[in-house]
Amino acid sequence: MEFEYSPQVLELRQRLEEFIDHYVLPYNAAWHRSVAQGVYPPPFLEDLKALARSEGLWNLFLPGLRDDEPGLRLSNLDYAPLAEIMGRMPWASEVFNCSAPDTGNMELLHLFATPEQTRRWLRPLLEGEIRSAFAMSEPDVASSDPTNLQTRIHRDGDEWVLNGRKWFVTGAAHPNCRLLIVMCRSGDDEVAKHARHSMLLVPLDTAGVTLERNIAIMQHHTPEGHCEIVFRDVRVPSDHLLGEPGAGFAMAQARLGPGRVHHCMRTIGQCELALALMCERTLERHVFGKYLADFANVQEWIAESRLEIDQARLLVLRAAWRLDQGQQKEARADVAAIKVVTARLQTRVVNRAMQVFGAMGLSPDTPLAYFWTWGRAMQLLDGPDEVHLRSVARAELAQAKESRGATAAYFTLPEQLLAEPRIR
Repeated sequence: MEFEYSPQVLELRQRLEEFIDHYVLPYNAAWHRSVAQGVYPPPFLEDLKALARSEGLWNLFLPGLRDDEPGLRLSNLDYAPLAEIMGRMPWASEVFNCSAPDTGNMELLHLFATPEQTRRWLRPLLEGEIRSAFAMSEPDVASSDPTNLQTRIHRDGDEWVLNGRKWFVTGAAHPNCRLLIVMCRSGDDEVAKHARHSMLLVPLDTAGVTLERNIAIMQHHTPEGHCEIVFRDVRVPSDHLLGEPGAGFAMAQARLGPGRVHHCMRTIGQCELALALMCERTLERHVFGKYLADFANVQEWIAESRLEIDQARLLVLRAAWRLDQGQQKEARADVAAIKVVTARLQTRVVNRAMQVFGAMGLSPDTPLAYFWTWGRAMQLLDGPDEVHLRSVARAELAQAKESRGATAAYFTLPEQLLAEPRIR
């Protein structure tokens, strides 16, 4: 892979940074004030979205966009550094219509939607007119093994009937959320376990859909929500099934890789900001006769953070490059690895920055406490670290099985010490 960004990406990075500095960052305090007052989304958000679109900074992801669909059609590798920039301010992605989980949902619809589903759901999402959510995890089963999912659908005439309970459904509390993509069980036990689930398109205002609560993450409520939703005899037309019956897991895999690259690069952006804040603080804070920047242990924190951020970024970019090359199988372990690496990175780097800031680092006066909370949450959300480590280990063991015996020549046995080497 090439390690230098293309001229197009370098130009887009500069434009995106300038746009955020000039138009988005000045509204940061107003955004938080508006949300604290219960006004969400803030009234100025639509103006910022319109301005971003007029500047050509809209739908920066999704390389498969058609000519009649708005966006830049960037590859995963080209989009990654832009996601990093947007990640520094968690609410900035919505300005450019690049919010999660909409990006992943748009990709799903782009790959598998019928013409009518495209007209009703994908087009409004691409235009930024509505928001969406993805309902997968459940409170009553270990969702780290998605074959456990029990929310069910059955066919009744020309309708699907849905029953179950989902939670940590990101984005469902957003006032503009109109669509839920629900992973649900559609097959019996006789069916292969990875062919038992399907994805159903459920309008949020459908009768029987109840948003029970917005669940706090580490005592922090996000305005767009991580919601618990109950489905009681929810009926939708038969044409609301996304893709083929039983293809839920296969479709989820198609959505997974790019979405995780987006998440991980946003995380790296937050770590970069945490490191910048930490460095500035060490140059300003004076204790025991010298500045924090003069203490050896603080210098080590800064150096370790720089090394770890750069290492993580390279790993994420390699995963993005492999996805772009169509190396889906080879990228599977990388996609699992970056989830673990970046979540751990965020808690380490932000924890050091919080320590440098002292008590202020625990307060909402800086973004650090929120960043740390999100880093810790990401070690569970989207699958716990242990599941992803298991995937990486399986890939390594599979490779070892294929080349078993190749390491034998590296062993030195007593009788071999007396033998003359032979050239084969």
